[in-house]
Parts: sequence; C-alpha cells; structure tokens
Amino acid sequence: MYKEPTKEQRNKTRNRIITVVVVVCALVIALVIALNVVFSNAREQGAASIRNTILNAAMQCAAIEGSFPTNLSYLEDNYDLRVNHEDYVVIYEVLGSNVLPSIVVVPR
Repeated sequence: MYKEPTKEQRNKTRNRIITVVVVVCALVIALVIALNVVFSNAREQGAASIRNTILNAAMQCAAIEGSFPTNLSYLEDNYDLRVNHEDYVVIYEVLGSNVLPSIVVVPR
C-alpha cells in the first residue's frame, strides 16, 4: 500500500539532496584548485629547467670556443638547444664575451 510522504520526510529528502550537491560542488572546486597549483608548479619547474639547460649550453660553448655566445639563436643553431618559445619567454643578455650571460625564463 502506498503512503504519501509526510512533510517531515520530504524536508529530510530535500536536505539530503542539498547536502550531496554542496559536497560535490566543494569537491569539484577543491579539485580545480589542486590542479591549478600542480600545473603552476610544473610550469615554474619547467622554466627553471630551461634556464639551467641554456646556462649549461652557454658554458659548453665558452669552454669550446673561448667566449660566451652573443645570442640565444647561436646556441639553438650550433649546440642543438631547443626552447619552447610559445610557452616560455627567454631573456638572454650578454654583458661581455668573458662574462656569464644573464638568463631569465618566464612562463607565459
């Protein structure tokens, strides 16, 4: 036999549904925040890795040729350096042929 739910039962059911929706929304927001942090850290680590790679290539060039390269494209052409210019901005400044260049890598 079918019994009509009481007002109290309907309110309980409605409150349970609202609780489930709120918890699911909170979990989705927490997941989005966590993924944002992970991707941000990965981009920063990628920038540091690219800077170290450029620095190593410049030091290798200085050891072989006796002076640091004047620009980044020289390293890309002659020392097989590959930089993702779409995802990172690279600032390569040379102060002199016998001075370690200033290298700054920033994620876009």
